[in-house]
Amino acid sequence: MARYTCSFILSVPIDQLQSLLVELLQDCQFEVQYYTSDYILAREFLGSVPISKLVTVEVLIDKSTATEIETRMSIVIKNEELPLQKDNHCRQVFEYVKQAIENCRYWNLIESIAG
Repeated sequence: MARYTCSFILSVPIDQLQSLLVELLQDCQFEVQYYTSDYILAREFLGSVPISKLVTVEVLIDKSTATEIETRMSIVIKNEELPLQKDNHCRQVFEYVKQAIENCRYWNLIESIAG
């Protein structure tokens, strides 16, 4: 199973972050399947890639440390594909989503740490 993670610190009010992230994931061609105020689950649309390569994105928003100007969140991007090559489909999607978050105009990126 391929799995990639990244943590972010963003300058954005926490009450706006969840809806902005849902919109960002939809713009990145993901189907948002479930969300709460601190969690979002999305996946690629069926038919876009083979089922074993279908990527799932989980977003975890840390409400316990959020302030009026700063929010921490983490993403986990994974699929069932064995990461036999460094540049596999899951890694490509991870880099794409990571760049979309880092370059989003609705917040200021304070820190990004890929794991």
